Amino acid sequence: MRESAIEDCQPRVSGPGADATTESRLRAQVETLDRRLRKGDQQRRAMLHIMGDLNESNKRLTNHRKAMLHILADYEQDRRRLARQTERLDNSRRALLHILQDSHKDKLRLEASRKAMIHIMGDLRETTAEMQRREQELRDKQEQLVQAGKLATLGELTTGVAHELNNPLNNTGLFVGNAIDLIELGFTDKGQIVRELRQAMQQVRKANEIISHLRTFGRVASVSHERISLRQVIEGALSLMQEQLRLREIGVTVDLGPEALVVVGNPIQLEQVFINLLTNARDAVAESPRKAIRISGSLSSEGVEVAFTDTGEGISPEVERRIFDPFFTTKEVGKGTGLGLSITYGIIKEHGGTISVVSPPGEGATFLIHLPLASADTLHKETFPQ
Repeated sequence: MRESAIEDCQPRVSGPGADATTESRLRAQVETLDRRLRKGDQQRRAMLHIMGDLNESNKRLTNHRKAMLHILADYEQDRRRLARQTERLDNSRRALLHILQDSHKDKLRLEASRKAMIHIMGDLRETTAEMQRREQELRDKQEQLVQAGKLATLGELTTGVAHELNNPLNNTGLFVGNAIDLIELGFTDKGQIVRELRQAMQQVRKANEIISHLRTFGRVASVSHERISLRQVIEGALSLMQEQLRLREIGVTVDLGPEALVVVGNPIQLEQVFINLLTNARDAVAESPRKAIRISGSLSSEGVEVAFTDTGEGISPEVERRIFDPFFTTKEVGKGTGLGLSITYGIIKEHGGTISVVSPPGEGATFLIHLPLASADTLHKETFPQ
């Protein structure tokens, strides 16, 4: 019946040769559309596999959190050992100073002092080597701690990203369904069918971009720094958080000014900083009558300043003094690890910047980040989109 309907819509051309040519051309068009539909089905199945990978990531996140607690316990033990070894090094240095002061009194004592000095220098070399090794271990554990905090944040983002992926998936099904209906009804306008399928492909590409961004954020950040635009990093953080903020009816205002806020840093680590601050502000305004977050930025000769302001209840002076301490949290048990702001503080410090909080009573809270500018001799080599 489909072939007869298609034939009814075609212009009548006399002669058996013309009919055969028209029929073969229509069959070729139908086969082409069938192949495209099968390709769309394969892409939908790929998206289902991706959702399965997200569920598996949640399971691995639980194991990472447990490992994070063990890592932090080892970190504290290593820090104490390092303090004891530092004290030992100071004592050895003071002993060496006394030996040098007494060496001129007697030649016999000089020989004994030389022997003692040799032993002390050996101890100093061993202690210095041990300190360097411990410092490297501490840096490695700090990187593991930052990654563990990132995975914890990624787990919180999973729900919002699942909602965000649902829209392009539904739209893809809608556009493909429209194309199928047009084919089954014998619609001869190939352009309309192609437009429906292209719109479906656009939705698939949108879903791929969301998943690609999520994977980029979840991977271990390299230690290298590069010139980056804070505007792009903040927009990336908002793209991961926007669904959570929308579901909670939280308004976000961004005012970064006309200047290009360019710094030298690691984009993945700074994106984690901004996601941590957005998460903190999201929780702060949860019970407020007006739920709003404002992100502002400014440029000066001393550097770049970015402010995250919320309309929550604010922070008491007692909490403000401890807000960047590891494991300190005012949330209920099971709703926070107390690591977000501590990791944020560490990342900003590694970038040569500072972070502070201002919270007038009853006026919400503002987190101020100050980062040094990229060097002036490199600013003219590259421009960033506003």
